[in-house]
Amino acid sequence: MSDNLFSALRAAFPADLDQVAIETADGPPLHYTWRDLERGTAMLANLLESLDLPAGSRVAVQTEKSVEALMLYLAVLRAGLVHLPLNSAYQSAEMAYFIGDAEPAVVVCAGRSFGWVSKLAFSAGTAHVFTLNDDRSGSLLQRAAVHSDQHAAADREAGDLAAILYTSGTTGRSKGAMLTHANLLSNARVLKECWGWRTPEQGGDVLIHALPIFHVHGLFVASHGALLNGSKMIWFSKFDPQAVIARMPEATVFMGVPTLYVRLLAEPALNREACRHMRLFISGSAPLLIETFDAFRERSGHTILERYGMSETVMLTSNPYDTTQGERRGGTVGRALAGVGVRAVGEARGLCATDEIGAIEVRGPNVFKGYWRMPEKTREEFTADGWFKTGDVGRIDAAGVVTIVGRSKDLIISGGYNVYPAEVESVLNELPGVLESAVIGVPHADFGEAVVAVLVARPGAAPQAGALIAALKAQIANFKVPKQLFIVTDLPRNAMGKVQKNLLREQHKGLFGG
Repeated sequence: MSDNLFSALRAAFPADLDQVAIETADGPPLHYTWRDLERGTAMLANLLESLDLPAGSRVAVQTEKSVEALMLYLAVLRAGLVHLPLNSAYQSAEMAYFIGDAEPAVVVCAGRSFGWVSKLAFSAGTAHVFTLNDDRSGSLLQRAAVHSDQHAAADREAGDLAAILYTSGTTGRSKGAMLTHANLLSNARVLKECWGWRTPEQGGDVLIHALPIFHVHGLFVASHGALLNGSKMIWFSKFDPQAVIARMPEATVFMGVPTLYVRLLAEPALNREACRHMRLFISGSAPLLIETFDAFRERSGHTILERYGMSETVMLTSNPYDTTQGERRGGTVGRALAGVGVRAVGEARGLCATDEIGAIEVRGPNVFKGYWRMPEKTREEFTADGWFKTGDVGRIDAAGVVTIVGRSKDLIISGGYNVYPAEVESVLNELPGVLESAVIGVPHADFGEAVVAVLVARPGAAPQAGALIAALKAQIANFKVPKQLFIVTDLPRNAMGKVQKNLLREQHKGLFGG
């Protein structure tokens, strides 16, 4: 039997394929049935197969969120190819790197980006570039429309690649985390059980899907959760707090990053009556402030379930859904999921004692296969006994509950998006008048963390903060651009000459009222 992830998701579709699977929440509602998903993914998979691509070919996708973009992901799985989702905010230099590194056989982009994306793709040797827009237009759908709506899913082994997600450290180039069919399916099945997804006989579940689909949270955790349970999704192309609250009486599950919960709390309409039909609110991708956790419980009557994962591992831990297994504790990320190992290790490589802070390491069927074309880096990130070094720092209590206290690599998570200081610094240091820079994250009530830059000007130069920020916006995604930029005479350093970012974070921690 094939281990293709698509086949497992397809097997979970309800018997009545004419039920609504996805209803759009933007503008006049569109209703996609399970049959539409079956037929649409078949046509797209047949289009991909007609291109006679080599085995294991990557399909890079940089589009706005749409149901068709989700169907493209499923079609890539169905055809046995490798999905490469890319943030729609990425600019030319970033896209050039990803396309050059992954060497995709197919690139799908928004129509408005076709000119510059196709130039990058063709120059890198990509043979096929299609467009897909959020209004169901574009060459991808036009080409797929002539293909059959019948398709037998490609046979795949459990260890075959299903997706590559680009992540990074604080130094060096971005890394492509290789996730297999088994990685993704094992995690989806564990989460279905862990979070109590309800069968139709139990009343069913309806998911409000308001996350992007270019990263783990929206594409894998949310989408797989609904698909594997045969549950309807209410689909928001962009998060709108008022509109989300208005749809809660029709839904039971919501997943969001902390920023979304802050924005929901800013709406007077969020109250217990609005949330009376909801079963579960899940938060992840960034630390949830205890103030947000408490305020949401008070206003909605629901206790947010926090969990912990990363691009390389999908989900690792979760607070309990079933309150008989313990309370959901703010500021913690719960216990290891079934089949997942989590440990804290001290600097001398010994296991930490209970509640002792150490480096978090993990293992399990959800842990990725390695970094794309980086065997040395892959070896570095795994211990001799096969545990993956997450780069996070935390502690584990006597009950096995994990608390993440920081990140060893200075990663900034702003609004649920990863920002790597070294990347922003490398761009900033190339701008006129900049001698050197340090990029840090500081507390922010809305975004969790805000990006802040501190720089030293070249002798005789007088760069202006506004002009530097404008220059950065033209080169990197907006979520990476510093919200504030300070020009100083020198950066604090230790005896070894290393910039002491901890001092900068302490100095600027109150910038945004954090």
